[in-house]
Amino acid sequence: MVKLLVQIGMELEGVTNVRPAADYEYYFNVLCTSCREEHPKVVSFNQTEEHELSGSRGSAHFVWRCGNCKKEHSASFTAPSSASKSTTPLPYSAANGALAPFVALDCRGLEVTRFHFRGSWLADAEDSGEKFEVELDEGEERWDDYDETAGGPVSVSEFKSEVKRI
Repeated sequence: MVKLLVQIGMELEGVTNVRPAADYEYYFNVLCTSCREEHPKVVSFNQTEEHELSGSRGSAHFVWRCGNCKKEHSASFTAPSSASKSTTPLPYSAANGALAPFVALDCRGLEVTRFHFRGSWLADAEDSGEKFEVELDEGEERWDDYDETAGGPVSVSEFKSEVKRI
């Protein structure tokens, strides 16, 4: 069992508290720790669906049988810090694109090697408190909008992520 922390960073202009929308689908690259074979595609899973593990009473948010060594591997969301019992992703509010904890994963037989920014995110305007929905497509590097209430531009850019063992 390996516990991994996914950290994210982004440049924020006029917004704060950037977080995934409800029922967010997380996209990752995964690697089999038995044969070191990387899954050929980006995989996705979320916190609402659980899948049964074969030969066990347990379940996980993601279950994968490696195409090379045929072993079954799994990953489940876990609390990102010992101070919290919640698996809810931590909102991003750091300054200057610094990396900050986002989610943690309990991995068995696999490692997450990269997080991909995709899908629906939410952000709060710094000055007016207005709520924004940030839609990110695969490979998109920037989101821009205008805060009508505060009368200024808002943006999220320079997306980066890092996965580390904890």
